[in-house]
Amino acid sequence: QVQLVESGGGLVQAGGSLRLSCAASGRTFSGYRMGWFRQAPGKEREFVAAISSSGGRTYYTDSRKGRFTVSRDNAKNTMYLQMNSLKPEDTAVYYCAAQIYSNNNFVQESFGFWGQGTQVTVSS
Repeated sequence: QVQLVESGGGLVQAGGSLRLSCAASGRTFSGYRMGWFRQAPGKEREFVAAISSSGGRTYYTDSRKGRFTVSRDNAKNTMYLQMNSLKPEDTAVYYCAAQIYSNNNFVQESFGFWGQGTQVTVSS
C-alpha cells in the first residue's frame, strides 16, 4: 500500500508557474514508476506525465512537453510537477499515482494507488 498526498495547487494567472508535489508514504516509493494525471470539469481524467522509478526516464504527452517537467526525489519520497507558461485550459484537478504494473501507454488501470488531487486554476 502506498499513500499519496498532492499539494501545491492554487490560482495562477495565465503565463504563470506552479510546482506540484506528491508526497508518498507506505511501501517503497522508489520501487514505483509514478505518474501525473488531471481531470478538467466535465472531462475525463487524462495522462499528463510519468517518471521511471529511478527518475532517469520521463514521459509526457506531446502537448505538455516543454512546459511541464516531472521529477522525483526518492530520498524524500516525493515527486514533483513543474508547470510553466500555464494556460486556462490547464485548469483541472491534478492527481499523482503509482503504477503497479508496467504499461508504456500509461493507462489509468495500470496505476493502483492514487492521491486525492489538488486543484489548479489558471485565470485568463
